[in-house]
Amino acid sequence: MESFIPYTGLIASVWIVAGIYIASLFYPGYSHSRQFCSELGAVGSPTQKLSPIINNYPLGLLFVLFGYYLASAQLASSTDIAIGAMVITHGLCTWVCGYFPMDADPYTSTPSTKCNIHSWSGVVMLVSFIVAPAIVVFSGLYPTTLRILSLLCLTGCFYFSYTLAGAFKAKSNPGFHQRLSYGFQILWLFIFSYFAVA
Repeated sequence: MESFIPYTGLIASVWIVAGIYIASLFYPGYSHSRQFCSELGAVGSPTQKLSPIINNYPLGLLFVLFGYYLASAQLASSTDIAIGAMVITHGLCTWVCGYFPMDADPYTSTPSTKCNIHSWSGVVMLVSFIVAPAIVVFSGLYPTTLRILSLLCLTGCFYFSYTLAGAFKAKSNPGFHQRLSYGFQILWLFIFSYFAVA
């Protein structure tokens, strides 16, 4: 088990892509460009129960395990511990987002309590994977290559978060922009995980 834990970050990075794709196969007419990832687990969706089982719950565990690995390593620095705490936070909020589904209509003007919890947990997830790479960028403890790649991933996340807001307002293709925004965060996790175990 201990030999498995260091690779949980890499596994999570691949799992989330595969999990979303697999869940979408059981949702007739699902559009990756027009719909949010969370709509797979939304109230009343064909995959409301399936999506958290193959996505949120195992992913949350993988994030928590990787964060624990970073924070508890024998030679962990304060920055490693901080990044580990952010990854654990990301994992805990992934569980919350799975347990509290979003409403069927992402544009509803009166979201339910569960949807509000889901949304705020999503915000914390976003922030946690902004803080973590930012720590790497501004810390001199990590290789220059990792710091540059972390900065590029942060830039991509910020840019597509901005375009996501416009796409959501226009009700056009927010799913596309969400995947790219979060995709840069997951790319950062993959890159950081690789450096952590290399």
